[in-house]
Amino acid sequence: MSETSKPVSYGGQAVIEGVMFGGKHVNVTAVRRKNREITFLEVPRQDKAWVQKLRKIPLLRGIVSIIDSSAKGTRHLNYAAESYADDELEPEERAKQKEKEESRWSLTMIIGVAAVGILSFIFGKLVLTLVPVFVENLLFGSVFKSQFLHNIVEGVIKLILLLFYLYMISLTPMVKRLFQYHGAEHKVISAFEAGEELTPENVQKYSRLHYRCGSSFIMLTVIIGILVYSLFTYDSLWERVGQRILLLPVVLGISFEFLKITNSMRDIPVLRYLGYPGLWLQLLTTKEPTNDQVEVSIASFNRMRELDAQLEQSPVEQNSGRTILDPVKG
Repeated sequence: MSETSKPVSYGGQAVIEGVMFGGKHVNVTAVRRKNREITFLEVPRQDKAWVQKLRKIPLLRGIVSIIDSSAKGTRHLNYAAESYADDELEPEERAKQKEKEESRWSLTMIIGVAAVGILSFIFGKLVLTLVPVFVENLLFGSVFKSQFLHNIVEGVIKLILLLFYLYMISLTPMVKRLFQYHGAEHKVISAFEAGEELTPENVQKYSRLHYRCGSSFIMLTVIIGILVYSLFTYDSLWERVGQRILLLPVVLGISFEFLKITNSMRDIPVLRYLGYPGLWLQLLTTKEPTNDQVEVSIASFNRMRELDAQLEQSPVEQNSGRTILDPVKG
């Protein structure tokens, strides 16, 4: 099968009052504004040749994908947040802000935003990885002799902290709406993969849960982490902490590969249950969306597909670094 004939596995990300979808050549975010209009941020994907090569190497491709999505996703999150803030401004303040927008996205700022996204992910992952180590050592350090049991308890503590955090933030109105858009994103992808016409009524028939989701990936890192950490022994708390840091890329890489496997086996009886822990976590990270929210998700997906098709027909413009896209299109 040629590279161009391979089916594309689309993914997305919920943002404030909208959804971002990543295509083969472009990432598009659609946001519902206060005046009910839907506006778009359209950013071409311009991966370096060496990045594309790394994406084909098992284990490494997971790390590359995570870093890439963290870097690029931050710009789309910022666009949604700024659109939301802009809608709250008075007309005079909005006019002043608009004067600054022309030079806003300089190369330096884009690089800075990408760096913030990567560092935020790394910091969050380190916190979720290391805090359970110290908590488990404090509470159960002298209870078990088996390091495997300590690893299991550490994993349970990590899972409890994760579930508690997600539950608490889901109680806030803004995060609840964010999780609704997350559900809308999943429904649109599922409807498209089923060959359904993308209308709010058709899309709403599908589940808000999806095998190929970042929430499933988070759950897998907890489970895979227990198994990977159990392959190594340690003599002190700090050696244990050091192992967790050094093995974090390994855990992420294996979890990414396992997520791909569970997604490919989701139609096979019995084997489909491998992906269930991740789906259970999505019961917290997604909520049932409204038709208006599904409409935004459909608009983002359709615009992404439209631009992908245009760029497929315009390889010269894409490869030369030029773009046929407007930075922001309303």
